[in-house]
Amino acid sequence: MNDGFLVTYPAHVARLRAKLDRDAALREAVGGNFLAMGKLECALLVQLGLTADSRVIDVGCGSGRLACQLAAVPGVRYLGTDVVEELLAYARELAQRSDWVFAVANGVKIEAPDNTADFVCFFSVLTHLKHEDSYRYLQEAKRVLKPGGAIVFSFLEFFIPSHWEVFRHMLEHGQPGDHLNQFMDREAIKRWAYYLEMDVEAVWDGDKPHIPFEGEVVLDDGRKLTGVGALGQSVAVLRKRR
Repeated sequence: MNDGFLVTYPAHVARLRAKLDRDAALREAVGGNFLAMGKLECALLVQLGLTADSRVIDVGCGSGRLACQLAAVPGVRYLGTDVVEELLAYARELAQRSDWVFAVANGVKIEAPDNTADFVCFFSVLTHLKHEDSYRYLQEAKRVLKPGGAIVFSFLEFFIPSHWEVFRHMLEHGQPGDHLNQFMDREAIKRWAYYLEMDVEAVWDGDKPHIPFEGEVVLDDGRKLTGVGALGQSVAVLRKRR
């Protein structure tokens, strides 16, 4: 894994810890709207076939945004990895699942046996890595997936207006040592899937609601969503062939 990420991400967390209380800092470290985005991520997995006995590997699990929502599903087996131990400790604390594993990431290796996972998730992860490391992670994800299992990842792309604003902010305000925001092209995703010998099952625009969910989702600014939502980042699903 790019050594820069191993420096910039912990530094990002440390800056938040210096100016916010513990809960606020560790939740903000994964991008805001902690409960809302976790609920939508969980609903997305349900949409893609999550069941009570699914095994989920959550790469870059952070402070447990997805984990704290999945924890309500008794039979789900879970491995969460991250490069920041404090985030892992917080995720473990929130999930309250003694049967789950939270582990420090080992480069771009996924510490799991071949053909054992139903889902490997990369939410707001490949957005911060060099493309070479992202592809290596996808190779690992394919290895650990069962036939028929799915890789689910979020990404930034230039044609989404809100994503362009991220890029514009980098142009105008970026500083050496800032946390990397990496953009990805859909044609590249298709080509990666081709070389991985996987199928592109879906690609959804980040600004168009596509995730059905029950109840309501409340954003940090007080807005309430019902029925269907989106993560903000675009989402791709690659399915391992049977």
